[in-house]
Amino acid sequence: VQLQASGGGLVQAGGSLRLSCTKSGRTYTYRMGYFRQAPGKEREFVAAINWSDATTTYAASVKGRFTISRDNAVNTVHLQMNGLKPEDTAVYYCAAAVDITKLGETTSAVETYDFWGQGTQVTVSS
Repeated sequence: VQLQASGGGLVQAGGSLRLSCTKSGRTYTYRMGYFRQAPGKEREFVAAINWSDATTTYAASVKGRFTISRDNAVNTVHLQMNGLKPEDTAVYYCAAAVDITKLGETTSAVETYDFWGQGTQVTVSS
């Protein structure tokens, strides 16, 4: 599985950005997610979506502001980020979970995901 990330950039507080992540490869992906990492901090969960039924999960810090969705036709996940805050500034990573033996593990855990895209910088100015 390969993940190609796009989107990101610089925006003022209150603005919006959209991240996209396109997966390639024949391995079935049961879940895709986004994580972020700010300088000096650990990578943290942002949102995830189950590929089969589009069930979504969000971190409390972004719930109501961010929306994750998937487009089956082009194997792409989108993260629409509205109401951005300076504390949302980070490098954002998309990730794919393919190991079915980890299906029952926590959606928000880094260890659940097997493949990672390149990071995309999101900077929110105050």
